[in-house]
Amino acid sequence: MPCYRCGARQTDPVKGTSPWKRGVRAGVQVLVCPPCQVRGDWMTDLDRCQECGSTMLVRLLGETQCRACGESRPESAALHRAGRAPGVAEGATGLADEVEAALDRFFGRA
Repeated sequence: MPCYRCGARQTDPVKGTSPWKRGVRAGVQVLVCPPCQVRGDWMTDLDRCQECGSTMLVRLLGETQCRACGESRPESAALHRAGRAPGVAEGATGLADEVEAALDRFFGRA
């Protein structure tokens, strides 16, 4: 699964905890890569728990669970919706676009 902000793909993890963060956006679980986490606004797009307001949400078997308070709700009632539909980087339409964007990042193309 790619980073929902920039489209970078997660590589095979090294031993230990992954530096990638997960969250829920518009009812879909998403990943956020370490470079996107450096930007201070990455959590503003994520859904929040209705009980405690935390963004520490995960999707499990059709329900959204809050890791902060333990609240669990079915999809229809679980979230404050972000305004946009979930997905990879803006404008990416498929794997070919994701690969091209990754090559552009790697080679520093504008």
